[in-house]
Amino acid sequence: MIQNDTIIALATPSGAGAIAIIRISGPEAIAIASNHFESVSGKILGKQKSHTIHLGYIKENNNTLDQVLVSVFKNPHSYTGEDVIEISCHGSPFIQQQIIQLFLRNGCRTADAGEFTLRAFLNGKMDLSQAEAVADLISSDNAASHQIAMQQMRGGFSNEIKHLRTELLNFASLIELELDFSEEDVEFADRTAFKNLLVRIQKVLQGLIDSFAVGNVIKNGIPVAIVGEPNVGKSTLLNAFLNEDRALVSDIAGTTRDTIEDEISIGGIGFRFIDTAGIRETDDVVEGMGIKKTFEKIEQAQVVLLLVDGSKLLTDDQKLKNIVIDFEKIKNRNPLKPLVLLVNKADTLSEIDKEKITSYINEVKYLSAKTGEGVEELQNSLLEFVNTGALRNNETIVTNTRHYNALLKALEEIEKVQMGMDVDLSSDLLAIDVKQALYHLGEITGQVTNDELLGNIFANFCIGK
Repeated sequence: MIQNDTIIALATPSGAGAIAIIRISGPEAIAIASNHFESVSGKILGKQKSHTIHLGYIKENNNTLDQVLVSVFKNPHSYTGEDVIEISCHGSPFIQQQIIQLFLRNGCRTADAGEFTLRAFLNGKMDLSQAEAVADLISSDNAASHQIAMQQMRGGFSNEIKHLRTELLNFASLIELELDFSEEDVEFADRTAFKNLLVRIQKVLQGLIDSFAVGNVIKNGIPVAIVGEPNVGKSTLLNAFLNEDRALVSDIAGTTRDTIEDEISIGGIGFRFIDTAGIRETDDVVEGMGIKKTFEKIEQAQVVLLLVDGSKLLTDDQKLKNIVIDFEKIKNRNPLKPLVLLVNKADTLSEIDKEKITSYINEVKYLSAKTGEGVEELQNSLLEFVNTGALRNNETIVTNTRHYNALLKALEEIEKVQMGMDVDLSSDLLAIDVKQALYHLGEITGQVTNDELLGNIFANFCIGK
């Protein structure tokens, strides 16, 4: 995994812009850049101090490619821990490629995905969980996911794991010492203190594991399915949430024949709204496929919004009774899943009308997808379904599936150790389970790793980071 060559990549998005940044990292970064940089003040780049910026020209022989600003970062005080050069050039795609191709011909290699951050990890500038947080920070698209990624990148999660691992490692060392003196029957590790440590570690690990339920939906967005019969206003409601005409709206029943998804941020939390095909009996093959997908989306959603047409309920008591039956049926099939019954077209209903509907259905919210009445109140209700207490209190929240799996395995090993302590298991057998717990905790921060794991993690990064 360790590379000693010099790499280059575009660090800003591809395409035209005001400026672009080209990043170079490696032992020859400053020397290579110096060979093709002409300072306006005659400075020699290789003799400049770290963390300085210099105005000049990138040249190939006598041909000037662009006027640029060159930033110098000398090892080990750089992002990668190596010598780093960052060239701020004009944002023409032609200029970007001309400069990159120039350096590729003169000692640089194109960086792999995530290779700059990989080098930062290998050079001890950050641990593995912090490196993964860099990718999460780049992809964060709401305040909550940004906050979690920033906390993890600053080392909040890492510090908790490292502290637990250090304490566990101290006891593991004492147990190993006991094995060396097994014939003398000496006990170095205080078993009572060790039991207390195991209880504390269990509590911390369980809290981190439980936080994944919140962290996962914050990171990926909370899927919300909008379901109901055709023509009750599902697409209009989606458009009201998004403040744009995302879904096709028509008086013709069955207009939506497939699921339409889009994401918005409410209170800093990402919600992914899914407008589904109307549920009804149909001979239309395509519409039938859409209805089948609707039921699949209900299973996948974290929250289900059952939308009904309030104006039609008033003229059909049987429809009111059927809605109650449907509501209870969905609720019974998904007892732990929030289900909200929404009565649409509230702008056409009087208070007496609402009282009649409420006499059949207690758990109901009124809104008008067309006018926007009640939409803001619904958004506030959706926020209540997300336990943001840990986020508000700046507690550590696990969002990474790899971390979650490692924590589960570590907890399993800790429980084995605890059971071994309860039955007075011998030190050599306890040591095996303690080592396994240490291994799984080390996987999170990168104290235990392999090339395949690193390859899988950094392959998901963007080029230039």
